[in-house]
Amino acid sequence: MHLKILLPFQVFTEQPDVTRIVAETRTGSFGLLPHRLDCVAALVPGILIYQTESGGEACVAVDEGVLVKTGPEVLVSVRRAIGGTNLGQLHAAVAKEFLTFDENEQSVRTAVAKLETGCLRRFAMLQHE
Repeated sequence: MHLKILLPFQVFTEQPDVTRIVAETRTGSFGLLPHRLDCVAALVPGILIYQTESGGEACVAVDEGVLVKTGPEVLVSVRRAIGGTNLGQLHAAVAKEFLTFDENEQSVRTAVAKLETGCLRRFAMLQHE
């Protein structure tokens, strides 16, 4: 398989000779082998593992995103990714970097939620008039 991990503004990695991929979704981990049917999966923050014919196994901490397999092509598009060889450090990076919101992101989400609530209330009031 040909694996390409995409970030919003760059290609994180591209591997042409991948023999196996393991990714995490809301329902758990699943594996991809070269002859698996085409599929799409929503990824959650976690560890993506892939194995190549020449380089062995590699692990990448990924943020939420999407995986698309079409034929031999596998595209993984995520917000952030961190490569490394120490699985413990990668798990810690997922917990620290991807599973916690920073203050700016949290304040933006709070503001958007307030706007949405206000719009829904106004819409409901217009419906009753």
